[in-house]
Amino acid sequence: MEYAIIAVTVVIGSGLTFFSGFGLGTLLLPVFSLFFDPAVAVGATAIVHLANNLFKFALVSKYIHLPTLLRFGIPAIGFAFLGSYLLTKLSASGALYAYEIGGSAYEVTSMNLVIGILMIIFAWIDLSPKFNSLNIPAKYQPLGGSLSGFFGGISGHQGAFRAAFLAKAGLNKEQFVGTSNAISLCVDLTRIPVYLGLIQIGSKKALDLREALSEGSMLLVVGISAAFIGAVVGKQLIRKTTIAGVQKLVGVLLFAMGALIISGLIS
Repeated sequence: MEYAIIAVTVVIGSGLTFFSGFGLGTLLLPVFSLFFDPAVAVGATAIVHLANNLFKFALVSKYIHLPTLLRFGIPAIGFAFLGSYLLTKLSASGALYAYEIGGSAYEVTSMNLVIGILMIIFAWIDLSPKFNSLNIPAKYQPLGGSLSGFFGGISGHQGAFRAAFLAKAGLNKEQFVGTSNAISLCVDLTRIPVYLGLIQIGSKKALDLREALSEGSMLLVVGISAAFIGAVVGKQLIRKTTIAGVQKLVGVLLFAMGALIISGLIS
């Protein structure tokens, strides 16, 4: 059953990224949180997200608007490193609080709290019509890159900020898709080496993602395969599909999963 859940989620999320510039990470992180602890769920989502971005890059790279990519992407890379490094440190911290219900013990770590709060914040963003109608001048693109990169590094939720800023950059649909994909790919290529411990500050590796994911490798295989299918389908349907209803569903799912993680019911 878990394979079917992952496959369906990734196909839908991968396809959505063609229309909105985001969707896969926000859908997949809550689902992976059912099978991995929060820090590892972020890493697992990042790996599938990277595979999806590579597939998309092959399809839409010719539409990249280079000036926008540079203004947005350079700060996104720097802050993605900062966010992913912070994630590795938070994952090494102990429990903030613990409690029992019906004889079962639950504990909440700093990582639980941060990821849960971020999920709820992005749920509010997805559900808020005011956010969708914001008019953000193009001169603030470096700020958008910084926010997108930082949240992409620490929780994987980079797309909402990126889409909001790029929507005001004067790009046509093809340029928006190609540029957004290139920026997202840059963030993934920055954060995943940090998650894997290939880039470290200090002598101790705090997040051993390779070992933690060894038992769930088949979930990743299914997720990556589904990402390819979703990318192909999304490219075919880019002019025909609306995502307004799906964004609301994503918001509700994020809010529910964020609350469960903060409570310690999902660890």
